[in-house]
Amino acid sequence: MVIRVYSVIPVLPEIVFWFSAAVPVYVYLGFPVVLLLLRPILRRPVKKQAIEPSVSLLIAAYNEAGVIEQKIQNALAGEYPAGRLEIAVASDGSTDGTADRARGLADGNRVRVFAYAHNRGKLHVLNETVPQLRGEIVILSDATSMLYPDAIHRLVSNFADPSVGAVSGLYRVINMEAASIGRSEDFYWKYETFLKTWESELDSCLGSHGSFHAIRKELYPFPQPGTINDDFVIPLSVLKKGFRSVYEPEAVSYEPAQDMTGFGRRVRIMTGNVQQLTEIRALLNPLRPLPLFFFLSHKAGRLAVPFAMVSALLANLFLLRQPLYQFTLILQAGFYALAILGGLLPLRPKFLRVPYYFCMVNTAAFPGIYHALTERRGMAWK
Repeated sequence: MVIRVYSVIPVLPEIVFWFSAAVPVYVYLGFPVVLLLLRPILRRPVKKQAIEPSVSLLIAAYNEAGVIEQKIQNALAGEYPAGRLEIAVASDGSTDGTADRARGLADGNRVRVFAYAHNRGKLHVLNETVPQLRGEIVILSDATSMLYPDAIHRLVSNFADPSVGAVSGLYRVINMEAASIGRSEDFYWKYETFLKTWESELDSCLGSHGSFHAIRKELYPFPQPGTINDDFVIPLSVLKKGFRSVYEPEAVSYEPAQDMTGFGRRVRIMTGNVQQLTEIRALLNPLRPLPLFFFLSHKAGRLAVPFAMVSALLANLFLLRQPLYQFTLILQAGFYALAILGGLLPLRPKFLRVPYYFCMVNTAAFPGIYHALTERRGMAWK
């Protein structure tokens, strides 16, 4: 027995290396290929129609005085019929005059303002405001995200299918050159759009773009106030009730690239991603095989990637007697060198900054896990 164990030890670093290298390859490349292969076999189109149910556009805002008037005007200028749309601004104890500016455009009917005195967090605001809304469909949208004129029509057309409980619109990054990693951010969102579209066509997409997503009011789940990624928990909740959560790439919201950059934002997202792991229960009872597969490959897999990157590098160091692993170490060293340079210098062409963006996103997992495990909830409006 001792001899057998001893004989395995020399190959252990190789096993660790190749398994670790396979994780990011599968998560970012293999999973999309699997979706591509499943699509012709299991595709399940949504039965969309041009419908006009009553809609409440809910904008939860904290210190958004600089954009709240533009957001309201943008919504009013859309193509959705005035008599079928109410715009609700819920100010979460804003101290910069957000509520006052919104009141300047309010009429108490089509535009309503809910001004809460104390800052309590986004989920408190949503949970308290949703029951007061009039619409059959509740659309949640960020103050900084503007909508295409036909966006609401496109979004709600999916609710003509009675199996649909929640819908996410498409999130588009504009003015990419204004942000140092704008191109990388744009590429990331296009990649996410691709995955969500194909997940939706097969069954249901997991999570929505928080900038613009909708749910049938009767299905709103009233999430726990400590929840960070409400745009994941809210649409996922409809699956547990037997409905689909789908993606509508023709319903477009857009936002300037400079509004989304920053390591702190990525840490907050990663903290929410760790929280999401507990939501797997919604896919187990009742069992939803395809969404469960999406969850493990898309969500849980992303959290495994940073650990796999570290273990691949460490295992590689034990294998340097072999030329193959000298080469793989050079590749890794070059990738991480580009990542470091991308964080320090404005590299040209801009695709050279992709390693920096990729490493920044994955590095955020480590403080994100710490925040999630220590239950640091004060990140809600960061």
